[in-house]
Amino acid sequence: MSGLSILLFVLPFPVLFLIHDLEEVATQHRWMLRHQEQLSQRFPGLRRLVVHLSQLSTAAFGIAALEELLIIVASVCYVLLSGAYAMEIWAALFMTFSFHLVVHVFQAVAVRGYVPGVVSALVFIPYVGYGVYSIWLVLSVPQMVAWAAIGIAFMVINLWLAHRLGMIIASKK
Repeated sequence: MSGLSILLFVLPFPVLFLIHDLEEVATQHRWMLRHQEQLSQRFPGLRRLVVHLSQLSTAAFGIAALEELLIIVASVCYVLLSGAYAMEIWAALFMTFSFHLVVHVFQAVAVRGYVPGVVSALVFIPYVGYGVYSIWLVLSVPQMVAWAAIGIAFMVINLWLAHRLGMIIASKK
């Protein structure tokens, strides 16, 4: 990975993630409580997820976000150390974050209004779009798809674990 790519994309990634997750942490719990009934009625297939997210306190959500931030910081450090498959691992996380931002936009369209995280998503989409384009210059399309799939699978599992961890730690306070 070139020094310029590291300066433009790798090093700022934790900062973008932090800004985005601060928006989510600040708004998620109150927003979910305010919209829980409406979301459950409009999207009955997502009722379990809506209930889970409504029960996730601000502290629990913040702990989960911190755990995810630590993984991103570790991936950045691994890139700086030039570890084996460091660029691919970082790219998987970056593409997963990019996908996450696009999901927020679709969520906002689906609910016809604000959802936690959509403001920073809209601001960051051009940046991550260029980042994904830059990854495309280095990896083949099949490699990108494979690493994105690995990143998304990791994200789903880790998000479940991070939410559980957040709920356990927050409940001990």
